[in-house]
Amino acid sequence: MASGIPSDEAIRDLFNSAKIVAIVGLSSKRNRPSFGVARYLQSAGYRIIPVNPNETEVHGEKAYASLENIPKEIRIDIVDIFRRSEEVREVVEAAIRIGARAVWMQEGVIDEGAASRAHYAGLLVVMDHCILKAHRRLMD
Repeated sequence: MASGIPSDEAIRDLFNSAKIVAIVGLSSKRNRPSFGVARYLQSAGYRIIPVNPNETEVHGEKAYASLENIPKEIRIDIVDIFRRSEEVREVVEAAIRIGARAVWMQEGVIDEGAASRAHYAGLLVVMDHCILKAHRRLMD
């Protein structure tokens, strides 16, 4: 787990079974990486849920201030994290509380302690990797 990435098979299984991706830190600003990643995930057939207290809607989806503000009936498969590394632990704890299946820390987002916590709570954990690049590599 220390490498921050599970096997290609495990990630492919996640992509094949996931339906909903909550994107923490998703911005409506077109120049932000989160904006393009969210659009790509939508085009690949996933429902995205924006999580950002400064947004009301992104890519036609209602935004929520936190993971725990997302209605319980929306089952989050992947929590994709676009936040600074020092903010990851709080997001991971919320992902565990809402019953997410996986946490994905984008490139440059690293928190070994939070990754271990999520892993031991039963979540698939990917750290310091771009979900868009991984999806293109494994699913195209």
